[in-house]
This record gives sequence, structure tokens and C-alpha cells, in this order.
Amino acid sequence: MAPSFGRSISFPLSPARSSSSKPRAAAAARHIRSISLPSSRAHPLLAHLQNTTRAARAWATAGESMPTSPSSGLAHLDALHAALAELLLLPEARAALQNGSATADCLLDAFLALADAHGAFQEALLDLKRHAADARAALRRRDAARLASAARAQRSADKDIARLASSVRAAGAKFVPHLLAAGSSAAASVAEVEVSGVLAEAVAAVASASAAVFSAVESVSSAATTAVASSTSKKPAATLISLVTRSKASASSDEDREVAALDKLEDLDECIATMEAGSDKVFRSILQTRVALLNIHTQTC
Repeated sequence: MAPSFGRSISFPLSPARSSSSKPRAAAAARHIRSISLPSSRAHPLLAHLQNTTRAARAWATAGESMPTSPSSGLAHLDALHAALAELLLLPEARAALQNGSATADCLLDAFLALADAHGAFQEALLDLKRHAADARAALRRRDAARLASAARAQRSADKDIARLASSVRAAGAKFVPHLLAAGSSAAASVAEVEVSGVLAEAVAAVASASAAVFSAVESVSSAATTAVASSTSKKPAATLISLVTRSKASASSDEDREVAALDKLEDLDECIATMEAGSDKVFRSILQTRVALLNIHTQTC
């Protein structure tokens, strides 16, 4: 569930190698989005990761101002992790991370937090699916008490997902400055600085795109919750059992609300079905990225 992620992002971060890097870390934290490496020197796989990172970040930024499709966000995350996997196979990147153990430590912590977030998101999807099924059954049976209970449970699940989005966004802001500081220590080579900068951008993009995906799902679910709650307007229980005692206009209005609620629940079902397969793939990709980083890290021990 969502609360478990709140605990995981509080794991201690690895310190920078040198205290002299702290001012540079603070500056880097203020300019995370402006990191830019010289394309003329970048390896093609490094450049490819930069491009997929920019695309994911652009999608997440667009989602802040207009509704977005969560499935397209998962596609960006999938592409970003595929690019990460390719980069981590590159000998130059592996060497840079092996030399910069503090960078590897920060990355391991960051991807652990991201994996925990996506694991909690999958649990939240299961909760939403169950609550939506309860609401649909109550609507069809016109069971006011059960419908009200399902609406409350779904509203609680919506809040859990909203908290997840906020937490994963905060995780990006928490880990990235430390990652930049670790990679920009006085002892770091040009390659280490270059790789660390690109990976810091990638972590920030994964966090922001993940938050945007969670928020997009929460938006779809909230619309369904609102429609369900509207269909449970305070009417005598008898009116839910029989339409005969109501006026024709009132009966039509109630039926319209019920139909609208069922439509929104259908939209939510479709969204959840899409998310279940896609989010599992992203979750596994995050775990695979962390395993690759762990393998690189252990080679230095």
C-alpha cells in the first residue's frame, strides 16, 4: 500500500566524497533541469539516454497543465529504462561508476525508492479495481448503503495514489542533488562527471514521469468517484428500490446519474487494465536497473 513508500524514501543517502562538493551540490540542485553535456563528446548511447530523458520529462511537464494518458507515460518510462540498460552495458559507463562508488551508492538508493513506489502503485491499482467492482455492483442493485461504502473506499484509494505521486516527486528532488554532488567531487574524472550528470537527469525524469502517471490515474479514478458519489445523493431508500413513487423528471435524472457513474467506472476499468500490464513491466525494469547497478558496484568491493 501507499504508506510503505513513505517509509522507504527516508533511507539515508550516501555522503559525498568531499565536503568541498557541498556548494556545487547546492548549485546543481537549483539547476537540475538545465544540465547539458556537450553532444560532440557524448557516446551515442549516452546521447540516446539524454534524448529519452528529455522526452519523458517533457511528457511529465505537459501533464502538469493538461490531462495526459497514463499509458503514454509508461511508454516513456519503458523507453527510458531500456536506454539505461543499454548504457549500463557500456564499458566506459561501467568504469565511471566503478571509480565513482558514491555515485553508485546514490543510484542504488534512488532506484530502490522508485521500485518501492511502483510496487505500491500496483497494490493501489488492485484496491481501485476492487472498489470499482463494488461500486458497479451496488449501482446495478441500487443498494444505497453499499454504494456509499464503495465510494468512501474509492475516495481513500484516490488519496493514497495522490500521496504516492507527491512522494515519488519528492524522492527525485531528494536523491538527485546528492547524486550530482557524488559525481562532481574533486576526485571525479571527466567521464565520471559526464555519466553522473546524465544519470542524475534520468533519475529526475523517472521520478517526475512516475508522479505524472500516478496523478493521471488518480484523475481518472477521482472522476469515477465523483460520479458514484453523485449517484448516491441523499434520497429516501425507497426511491432506490422503486421508480414508481418518483416523478418522471426525477426518475430520469437519477437514471442519468447512474448511467454516468457506470460510464466513468468503465473508463476506470479500462485505465486499470492498461496500467496493470504496463506498470508491472516498468517495475521489473527498475529492479533490473538496480541489479545491474549492484553488479557494477560489487565489482569495486
